[in-house]
Amino acid sequence: MVAINQYHEIVAVLIARVFLGVLFFFQGYDAVFNIKVKNVVATFETNFANKGIPKFLTAAASWFTSYTELICGFLLIVGLFQYYALYLLGINLIIAAIGFGITSPMWDTRYVLPRLLLLLFLLFVPQGWNTLSLDNLIFKT
Repeated sequence: MVAINQYHEIVAVLIARVFLGVLFFFQGYDAVFNIKVKNVVATFETNFANKGIPKFLTAAASWFTSYTELICGFLLIVGLFQYYALYLLGINLIIAAIGFGITSPMWDTRYVLPRLLLLLFLLFVPQGWNTLSLDNLIFKT
């Protein structure tokens, strides 16, 4: 009988990846389908305009972050194109940090920091620990 403790790393990566994917997916889902991206843009538009940020940058950032969270969150949940999803979500977090930093230099990081730490964890773990994924099944990574 195989000792279950040999799977700790694999299960840890699975839990972290799916958890992070769920966080991003539902945030993106809410922005795209419930709030609507145009309303996300409107939420930040005035504040950013007062700081000299052009409307097209606010709109581009809002569209990028909303759809990146939705699509890449889903990709993390199923474990497909994980590294591309993690890179895009890393860019997403940088954009969010810039946006929140512009509006409030001492902004609360309690929602962003755990996502960043999970994302970095997933980028640093050995690829051999990430076997429970569609990437591994399809591409035999």
